[in-house]
Amino acid sequence: MYKLLSHNDLDGVGCGILAKLAFGKQVKVRYNSVSSLDREVIWYLENDDKNTFLFITDLSVNKENEQKLNDFYQTSGNVQLIDHHKTSLHFNEYEWGHVLVEDDQGKLTSATSLFYHYLVSQQLLESKEAISEFVELVRQYDTWEWEKNENFDAQRLNALFYLISIEEFEEKMIERLKLGNHFNFDEFEKKLLDMEENKIERYIKRKKKEIVQAKIGEYLAGVVYAESYHSELGNELGKAYPHLDYIVILNMGGKRVGYRTVHDHVDVSEIAGKYGGGGHAKASGSSLTDAAYKQFVTNTFQLDPIREDAQRNRYNLKKSSFGSLYKNIMEETFFIHSISDQEWKIDHNNLTLDQKFGSFDEVENFLKRNYAAWLVRDDTFVAYLMNHATRVKKNE
Repeated sequence: MYKLLSHNDLDGVGCGILAKLAFGKQVKVRYNSVSSLDREVIWYLENDDKNTFLFITDLSVNKENEQKLNDFYQTSGNVQLIDHHKTSLHFNEYEWGHVLVEDDQGKLTSATSLFYHYLVSQQLLESKEAISEFVELVRQYDTWEWEKNENFDAQRLNALFYLISIEEFEEKMIERLKLGNHFNFDEFEKKLLDMEENKIERYIKRKKKEIVQAKIGEYLAGVVYAESYHSELGNELGKAYPHLDYIVILNMGGKRVGYRTVHDHVDVSEIAGKYGGGGHAKASGSSLTDAAYKQFVTNTFQLDPIREDAQRNRYNLKKSSFGSLYKNIMEETFFIHSISDQEWKIDHNNLTLDQKFGSFDEVENFLKRNYAAWLVRDDTFVAYLMNHATRVKKNE
């Protein structure tokens, strides 16, 4: 008999699907949150048949259970932990631990891809094209390679996972992987996913109006409350507000915090680690601890949301040769203009600042980080230029 304890997200459930393909009714699978895994491990060690082989995938145990599992392995050998998070690398010190963040070809791994390789190499599961395609979709979604590769089927697979129950998702995937030569969505799923994408788009549009920015340590973070679509939301907010170093997503009902970044200079697993969490460099999570609550809720609750840049302008455009006008909540004006392609300056309330910038993106990033300014609408821009022309004429 086998037992699998895995995470309750797409990557974790992907491991459960592989286990059921390999072992059928000989495996018992339980999906866990990060916080519930250790209770399951203790129950297994105290109550399960010691001949039952234990797999732990996409999660890692605490220090106490780490030692208990090592003692158990020394007496029975019936345990294997497989993970891909950087915060779990120390488990490689044990014979029963296998943690790999990146493979020999420099490709980021997932728990599903590592578990698939393990099962095939141990001749517990036969390699098949449909299964390999499913595993690759899970891997690309979990590592966010899907966006770089524009592999939207990976994103749609995750959307489908959250649209139906885990039991129904498992049943659908197992049947499809057993019978099909390739992995595909059926027609009903395609229609369902089209509707879901529209719903996600509307949800993200609303949340863009609610995000606040705050200086936290050495970084500037965006903080938003959201119950759903954390991965999609974090990614879109990061792209919409690139001046923010990372995005904090607060799930008050679930008492969880998600951390996302689109930048290479930030490792959000280190930030999550400060609050007892962990994960990937670009996507991590933690519980909403007292310290996290004070930092991200109490200290940011009174802040005003970030104002979005004007979207339908014809004249006040970014990088325009006429200049670009910004404004902040204090009614301060910031006029960005170029002296040359490599030199940009700011007129702050009609006074030119001493700073010089090498590009438009650099000067805009400075404005948004330090003054929380936004690109104003055309009518405000035209009025500004007319007032400026009037002042110049009076001074002649």
